[in-house]
Amino acid sequence: MDRELLLKLKNGETSFHEIGKSLDVNTAIELRRALVSELTGTQFRHIHNFSFDIENVTKRNIENMIGAVQVPLGVAGPLRINGEYANGDFYIPLATTEGALVASADRGSSAVTACGGANVRIFQDEMTRAPVFRAQDIISAKKLVDWVNANFKRLKDRAEETTKFGELLSVKAFVAGRNVFLRFSYDTKDAMGMNMVTIATDAAVDLVLEANDVELVALSGNMCTDKKPAAINVIEGRGKTVSADVMLGREVISGKLKTTPERMAEVNYRKNLIGSARAGSLGFNAHAANIAAALFIACGQDAAHVVEASNAMTTMEITEEGLYCSVTLPSLPVGTIGGGTRIGTQQECLNMFGVAGAGNPPGSNAKKFAEIAAAAVLAGEISLIAALAARHLAKAHAELGR
Repeated sequence: MDRELLLKLKNGETSFHEIGKSLDVNTAIELRRALVSELTGTQFRHIHNFSFDIENVTKRNIENMIGAVQVPLGVAGPLRINGEYANGDFYIPLATTEGALVASADRGSSAVTACGGANVRIFQDEMTRAPVFRAQDIISAKKLVDWVNANFKRLKDRAEETTKFGELLSVKAFVAGRNVFLRFSYDTKDAMGMNMVTIATDAAVDLVLEANDVELVALSGNMCTDKKPAAINVIEGRGKTVSADVMLGREVISGKLKTTPERMAEVNYRKNLIGSARAGSLGFNAHAANIAAALFIACGQDAAHVVEASNAMTTMEITEEGLYCSVTLPSLPVGTIGGGTRIGTQQECLNMFGVAGAGNPPGSNAKKFAEIAAAAVLAGEISLIAALAARHLAKAHAELGR
């Protein structure tokens, strides 16, 4: 250990970031970890254990690295899916520390599969970025909106110069006084696309500024809306807008879920619909974020986008056969290339679905992953609603996840 350099770090003469420029990756990690251990009085016995490629990870995924945190990984399934991109039986990797979650998803998967599988369809696929401009007044703001509407082709050409696969689909203007928000929507193929659309929109903004007497305030004006609860994502969509459904038979509900269609329908109505409305929730579901978060962590997605994924609505209707169940996720931002999908452990989880990397045709892998995610959320919703209907929730957590 370089004690002289460690002392410089401790005294603030150099920084965690700077030592990464002069030392090899392993040495820099060890030095940072040693200082943090010394400063906090913590003995690190575990965070130094990892198997991924640190050269790639430290260039693309993390700064000031000192180690890795391990999250237990479980599997639910098989889950039968009848999608346009995902067809067959899939095993769902879920990374979580919440006991009972994987068991619940597994039970829901069993029920869905016993009834022929989940039907899944994607209705929209658009990633957004929305810069905010300051005009001189509302007259100037109207001129900007009119110019954008008349010059979409120019904006599209400028934006798409920055990307090989990205495609600008639309630009929608939203005005508040002299504040003008332009919501750019893109098809980003197999990438989740946040970096892609940010770079592309930045190029398009230059064209806006060249042709209009307005000021750019921020490249992101929160009309996107990225990583925050927002009604616009529920209404307009962001990422994949995807729905999954299944018809549960009475025998399956009785045998596997230990309850009745009537009880499940009432729980869903009074909890997910009335309860969510009374609370002012943007998500009308039981725990969509639970499944989304565990799947995101396992498969290298941006975990903060669980906020958007939780904008889900679960419906349940009694039928002659038993119970019709559906879940709709209007804003599911997922991808199979870029970001955390490059990391070895996460890539292995994506390989369980056969979607690691770019698809052929472009975009097909990300769409397949989105269909699997929606089906997994549906399985999770069915299991939790059934547990509440049968009053098994507390018992399950007492046994599996106190």
